[in-house]
Order: sequence, then C-alpha cells, then structure tokens
Amino acid sequence: MQETRLDLARIRAARRMIDPVFLDTPLYRCEALEPGLGCAVSVKLETANPVRSFKARGTEVIASSLADTRSPAVVCASAGNLGQALAWSGRGRGIDVTVVASRFAPAVKLDRIRALEAKLELVDGDIEEARERAVAIARHDGIRLVEDSLDLETCEGAGTIGLELVATEPAFDAVLIALGGGAMATGIGEVLKACAPEVEVICVQPLGAPAMTRSWRERRVVTTDSTDTIADGVAGRRPIPAVLDDLLVVADDAVLVQEASIIAGMRLLLDRAGLVVEPSAALGIAAILEDRERFAGRHVATVVCGSNVDPAAYQRWVGAAPQQRP
Repeated sequence: MQETRLDLARIRAARRMIDPVFLDTPLYRCEALEPGLGCAVSVKLETANPVRSFKARGTEVIASSLADTRSPAVVCASAGNLGQALAWSGRGRGIDVTVVASRFAPAVKLDRIRALEAKLELVDGDIEEARERAVAIARHDGIRLVEDSLDLETCEGAGTIGLELVATEPAFDAVLIALGGGAMATGIGEVLKACAPEVEVICVQPLGAPAMTRSWRERRVVTTDSTDTIADGVAGRRPIPAVLDDLLVVADDAVLVQEASIIAGMRLLLDRAGLVVEPSAALGIAAILEDRERFAGRHVATVVCGSNVDPAAYQRWVGAAPQQRP
C-alpha cells in the first residue's frame, strides 16, 4: 500500500492512551434495519460514551501527550463534538482548553463544552472562521493548536475504531464512514487497507457540503464558498491538502447524499434501532438508501459517529423529540 502520514503501530499504541470508556464500543448486526435497506447492516455505536461521539479517541491521545508538560494549554476550532471531547480529555489531566466555535453551532454542543469547564469563544462565521481565530489564539498565547484531521493524533485515535472493526468475524464487505475533515475516514481507512484490504472503504458526505468528496474525485483540493446541510459536523469548506493525500490512498469511493436521505436515515435509525443520532451519524444509512442495488446482498458496517443533536431541530427533521422515544 502507498504510504500515508499514518502509522499502524502508532494506532495500536493509541489504544493504551485512550480511557477505556471510549474503547470497544458496541458493534452489532442490526437486523431491524435490514428490510428497509436490502442488505445486512452492522452498526458501530460511537455514541455510547461520555461525549457521545468518536472524537475523544483522538483527544485522549493528544491530552495524554500533553499532561506532563509545563503549564499545558490547548486551543481548537470545533463544530461542537471535537470541543466537547477535548474539554473532557483536558479536564481530567489539568489541561486548560479553549474552544472556538460558530455561534450558530447547535446549542446543545456549546452548552456541553461550557459544562466541561472549557473556555468557549464564539465567532460569527462558520467552522473555517473558527479555525482562523483558533490559529490566532495559539500564536498569541503560545499554546498548542489542535487541528482536527491535520494532527495525526486525531486520525490515529479514530483509527482505533478500525482495529475494532477488523477484529470482527465474519469480515464486512464494506464500511461506510462519514466524511468531514477526514480524521475518521483516514484513520479507519488506514487500518482496513493494512489489515483487511478486501473491505471496501466508502466515505459519505452531504451534497450540501461536498468539498472533500469533490477533492477526492478530482485528486486536488477543491474549496467551496458556503455549505448548506443539516449535518453540521461535516460541513467544512476547505480541505487540508495533507489529509486529502491520505484519503486518496485509503478510500475506495466517496459519495454525496441528499438532505432528504439524511433525514430518512435518522428516522430509520430511530424507528428501527431506537437510536437518536445527529445528521452526520446517519450518512452511512443515507448512502444505502440512495443506492440499494450497490449494497444488495452484502454485509455493510456503518459508523454511528455522534448523537449530540438539538432536540428542537431533531423534532423538526424527524418528527419526534429525542426524549419522547427510547
């Protein structure tokens, strides 16, 4: 396999740095989903942890390496989930955490960042403006800037999900991974290509936030001026060149799905599996709904990557408030 920035030995070592509460998350075949999808479906539930997303796998690695440094402090830009994860990992290790986010991010995510005792700074723009502000803070204060997907710890921490997937028997035919900045896709993809190269690695992104998928297809960085999707966790506009290079090595395909399919996937996960998920976590199901023939007769795994969703927005999309259903 062509080389990436990632390293399988470091991914294996990352497991020792991550609090066990984030490891070995539930992975099971969900037969209740299958009549509506036409294929065997297993879900990897990355929501069954204290921050309700996969992001802490990476922030645990970062925080572990910083805990013994003098006056440790970090800053990151976040759509919400990375900030929660970094706040959680930092709080337990005496690390001062600053999170920069859009004031338009879901309130439930912002409130949780505050509850985890991180300093929260809001900007008027989107995640790209938040990144610019985080860079400025890091330079001014002389502290560590955590850049999701660019920092290898975020990718290799997420790669531990891949280790858990390849330990499953029988193996899957394909794994569907939500694609935003690329940390989860490159991390899991690195493991699958090294340990189970016969498994198809398929990245899924909203049609309304297509920058990384377009970049993968054209094999060059393609930026967009705006995004228009409910899947805020994957709504980036400016792919990172080094991350794209990694993705080109490990991803077999990258597909775009419509908003209606994302909502249908969220509803299916609620009604058939009892899972309340944020839009990004339903991208894999959306991809199956849009191309049933491709997956017919195959065993597909999808990573349910987050469940930090605003109750009012969820009710508008799905037609049921989270607290009303199991």
